[in-house]
Amino acid sequence: MLSRFDNMSNSARLDVLQGTLDLLILRTLQLGAMHGWAISERIQQASQDVLRVNQGSLYPALHRLEHQGWIAAEWGVSELGRRARFYTLTTAGKKQLQRETEAWARISGAIAQVLDMA
Repeated sequence: MLSRFDNMSNSARLDVLQGTLDLLILRTLQLGAMHGWAISERIQQASQDVLRVNQGSLYPALHRLEHQGWIAAEWGVSELGRRARFYTLTTAGKKQLQRETEAWARISGAIAQVLDMA
């Protein structure tokens, strides 16, 4: 799962919904083609080490997104010289990313309003 670690303890892990992981993967692939490990690393880096995607959640999500036609995959060679599947965002994936980004903005805005109740 996608997890958040805080400074208190590792037991304070927070599992994030599957749809959020899909959104993060789609957004990351908007930057260009990447293999799975690079996607995971980019999410962790962009979140300043707050979000970590374990491989047991990442690859099923990539397969699901590929099956839905939102990403495409082809074999290539990684920067370490290893054979790897590189994923790219499809036209349908770009449209889905837009829909999911809008939905996330609505949901996070609503949550912020509830948290800011006086």
